[in-house]
Amino acid sequence: MTDTPLFDRRMIEALVCPQSHTTLSYDAEAQELISRAANLAFPIRNGIPILLIDEARSL
Repeated sequence: MTDTPLFDRRMIEALVCPQSHTTLSYDAEAQELISRAANLAFPIRNGIPILLIDEARSL
């Protein structure tokens, strides 16, 4: 088992992209939340989504 806390998938229902205000999809393998509308991937660190545009990577 891993010591990294897992992201609670139920949380995604309450989250939206800070740039496009659209829904996000969860990439479990990369531990990222994906905004297709903004072409951004937001990291999840220690089970916490980092929804800062400056922290996102471009897709």
